[in-house]
Amino acid sequence: MRTGIFTGCVPALMTPCDEQRKPNYDALVEKGLYLIEQGMSAVVYCGSMGDWPLLTDAQRMEGVSALVEAGVPVIAGTGAINSESAVAHAAHAQRVGAQGLMVIPRVLSRGNSLEAQRYHFKAILEAAADLPAVIYNSPYYGFTTRADLFFSLRSEHPNLVGFKEFGGFGDLRYASEHITSKDPDVTLMIGVDTAVYHGFVNCGAGGAITGIGNVLPTEVLLLAELSQKAAAGDVIARRRARELDEALSVLSSFDEGVDLVLYYKHLMVLEGDENYLHHFNK
Repeated sequence: MRTGIFTGCVPALMTPCDEQRKPNYDALVEKGLYLIEQGMSAVVYCGSMGDWPLLTDAQRMEGVSALVEAGVPVIAGTGAINSESAVAHAAHAQRVGAQGLMVIPRVLSRGNSLEAQRYHFKAILEAAADLPAVIYNSPYYGFTTRADLFFSLRSEHPNLVGFKEFGGFGDLRYASEHITSKDPDVTLMIGVDTAVYHGFVNCGAGGAITGIGNVLPTEVLLLAELSQKAAAGDVIARRRARELDEALSVLSSFDEGVDLVLYYKHLMVLEGDENYLHHFNK
């Protein structure tokens, strides 16, 4: 089990589509390969950046399969409106050769029920027991995974090896103090671009999932590298990381909003990639 898949810098891929609003898998694979060549350690697909609620299960699975077949290391997202679909995505990811899972809480139905979420998480983790997994914590999903639930799950499912925090600085601090610092084998992943410096330097994160990194991979990889050096005590890297973090702050802030995919697709077009001109919704 390759638990290191959750370290380094990992872009959450967007789903390019054609004029008929159908996924363009060739462009998806092209972008995945390009980002790995630039130095990214893996990609996430299909998460909220990939517009998972707007795709069918079959479309999402086809995207995961295409990326894996092309040799792209994939962390597969399990977002779904019911546990059966989430389990199907997890099982498919393991079957086709994805290298990790991003476990997303159940939504719409009993989303604020601790027990409902517990059994939702358990079903996903059991469906792909050979894949390392992180739980994705985000205020947008209406449920907060706390330390007691995390370690209860980990005691039964050793493939749960990480925690991705999309919330703000306080949420990252909680995750660091109460989850990842309690077990050296659990990795903290930064889930929002505005917290890359804070997460690496102040919270001991091992990896970062990025949105803006789809558009500016060189700059984001440099920020992650400098931040990790700063965390190790390099004072020059600390100063440079803070300067770069500030320079990226406006573009990174789009990652915090509900329209992040629209913004970053537009930035891709501005950078010359016409594959991201269209959206699934009008």
